[in-house]
Amino acid sequence: MNGETRLWLIRHAPVDGPRGIIHGSEAPADLGDVDSIDALKARLPAAAAAFCSPARRTRETASALGLAAIARDAFREQDFGSWTGRRHDELAAELGAAYHAFWQAPAQSRPPAGESFVDQLARVEAGLADLPAGDVVLVVHSGTIRAVLAIALGLAPEAALRFVIDPLSLTRIDRIGNGWRVAAVNRR
Repeated sequence: MNGETRLWLIRHAPVDGPRGIIHGSEAPADLGDVDSIDALKARLPAAAAAFCSPARRTRETASALGLAAIARDAFREQDFGSWTGRRHDELAAELGAAYHAFWQAPAQSRPPAGESFVDQLARVEAGLADLPAGDVVLVVHSGTIRAVLAIALGLAPEAALRFVIDPLSLTRIDRIGNGWRVAAVNRR
């Protein structure tokens, strides 16, 4: 990012599907909360550059917000590998101690054939470097927003995972020169 960049980070709408599943990239968005979508749309700057993760739910949310967002792989959610599409309770029953050990150190741990949050953080940092100056809207995932917060605040990855990032929430962060300013987190 060159110059001042004002990031408007939006978590996608909820997944239109069962709860308790590690959803894959083709899970659709539930766009039924029209009031929240309209309120969020009204807060966004006009003529901002817009990007999203390549996941269907982020693309659909961006479209509902009236954005012609460009999909960027750098902003996708953490890859849960062979756990994707599976239920958390089934994984816990099947894997027992190994599954619970993952959640004891979730920032550093990698699911089979997946990536850790630390891996995601590095990917997001590279993606941020390619963003233009000015207002930039990112329609992304909770993990992506947590990664940006970790970068902006210089947090350890484990600490960044403590942020609550609700669906259709807005997090505002500005990059000013070599520093950051956090204006809002998880605003609904």
